[in-house]
Amino acid sequence: MLTLGLWGVDRGGMWRDEAVTFQVAGRTVPQIWRLVHGVDAVHGLYYVLMHAVLAVHADEVVLRLPSVAGAVLAAALVAEVGARLARPRVGLWAGLLYAVNPMVGHYAQEGRSYALVAAGVMGATLLLLRGVECGAWWGYGLVLGVTCWLHEFAVLVVLAHGLSLALARVRGRVWRGWGCAAGAVLLSLLPMVVVSRAQAAQVAWLRRPTGETVAGLARQFFGASEGVYWVCLGLAVAGLLAGVAGRRRGGGAWKGQVPLVGALNGDLTLAGTGGRKGQITLAGVAAPLVVVPPGVLMLASQSSPPLYVDRYVLYALAGAPLLVAAGGEWVAGVAERLRPREGTPLAPPNPRPHSGDRPEAVGPEAGRKAPEVEWKAPASARRPLRTYSATLLGLLAVALVPLQQFPLLQQDRDPARRPDDLAAIARAAAYGVRKGDAVLYLPAYTRNTELAYPGAFRGTRDLVLARTGDVSGTLYGVEVPAAEVRSRVAGVQRVWVVADRAVLAGRWTPRNPGERAKLDLLQREFTVGGEAVRGRTVVRLYVRPLSPASLRPPSLPPRPARW
Repeated sequence: MLTLGLWGVDRGGMWRDEAVTFQVAGRTVPQIWRLVHGVDAVHGLYYVLMHAVLAVHADEVVLRLPSVAGAVLAAALVAEVGARLARPRVGLWAGLLYAVNPMVGHYAQEGRSYALVAAGVMGATLLLLRGVECGAWWGYGLVLGVTCWLHEFAVLVVLAHGLSLALARVRGRVWRGWGCAAGAVLLSLLPMVVVSRAQAAQVAWLRRPTGETVAGLARQFFGASEGVYWVCLGLAVAGLLAGVAGRRRGGGAWKGQVPLVGALNGDLTLAGTGGRKGQITLAGVAAPLVVVPPGVLMLASQSSPPLYVDRYVLYALAGAPLLVAAGGEWVAGVAERLRPREGTPLAPPNPRPHSGDRPEAVGPEAGRKAPEVEWKAPASARRPLRTYSATLLGLLAVALVPLQQFPLLQQDRDPARRPDDLAAIARAAAYGVRKGDAVLYLPAYTRNTELAYPGAFRGTRDLVLARTGDVSGTLYGVEVPAAEVRSRVAGVQRVWVVADRAVLAGRWTPRNPGERAKLDLLQREFTVGGEAVRGRTVVRLYVRPLSPASLRPPSLPPRPARW
């Protein structure tokens, strides 16, 4: 995971969400505190964390390193959960499958909180197992609480954990301990819920999830390429069914450090996937984790303002490799069961003595050759070798996954694969903008480019900016009222505009009166003098057309008087 996370981490450009992290983390803590009361409350703790990180060195690579560390930690925790609930090789396969998932790699290289949230959720899941086993819940509540403050939609994992406990049919004391910890987390989140609910306009651009949304998320969870997707999905279904069958039979083990039940008893269930009453199982943890948070958020988005974005439930992806690894273990168990059980001839444990030490045979036995004895190794002696072989074959299969998806992993390192590339926009502006030139941002959020890459706009005049973001407690600053826009633009002969292409093309009209005033002035009083398009953003030069008076030739000087 570390290798994949660092591969191409310096891709040479931030997209708009990363740029928000970069410029907000550069503010003081009181300024961040003021900001989150009006916008981005769900990211408040993350901004404070990144303020400390970027205080060491503020650049794009350092911006992404916490996400890389979060992805590495999450992969390790996925492996540990798999090892605890099944066996070490299941954990190894699951951790590696998580690490090579393209969606994980994408957010491992993004300066946002989602990779850290995934690590926190898996840490809380591991502490859930510890709480069930020994009754200690304070660590679970602490880790889950911090994780939910990194992003409030992580709270949906509480529902997944509750379902896992219900499937395990745990005792009352476990419910009481977990309920107290989960209740404390929910109470601590109430202030954020109240503030963020008032900021719901920030996600007004979201659309309701559809069947295509569900299919797309499944592709991201189980494999972006066709072959990987169907193989992993089939193994996940097998792992889930093996867990269900194991529960009905009452088989399995808590620690999972035992051979396959199917290999020994003819049963096709996995050790550790089907458990007795009160025991958490691998399928019982992985299936709720992969289904409940996305499902609840999608359903909630049908009857209320949409809230679903795939990155909000990145942490749920961890359940997918656990199920796939469980399915791989089931396949290994079937292969073990179908394999012939005859022993392999080996040398006898006590070799026959040399001829010089052997007494001479007499009577009828004299001259007769002693019979050869064929020795066979017991099944218990051959089992470790078969286990190692299955483990290595599983590792080989996992290694084929990134090879199959290598083009996707490589393309994801290209800045053009992100929603936008502010560095490319800044380079386009720097090519034409000169010191003293006037600049307009349409809408105001396109000012994000200047905040992320101020060098490209050094010495320019922001025509309508009244107060900067750090002073006003906003992301992009406060602009002058619509009535004042005309007076600010009056007398300007040329102005550079950094704008959303959809606005200039008329496909979208901003609701803000100030934005409409800027657009109206540009359309009525200026003509296009040149432009550079970078994705969804355009850098365009507007100039005032020459008036008829300015086109009239200058009057001739008076004729000199005759002498």
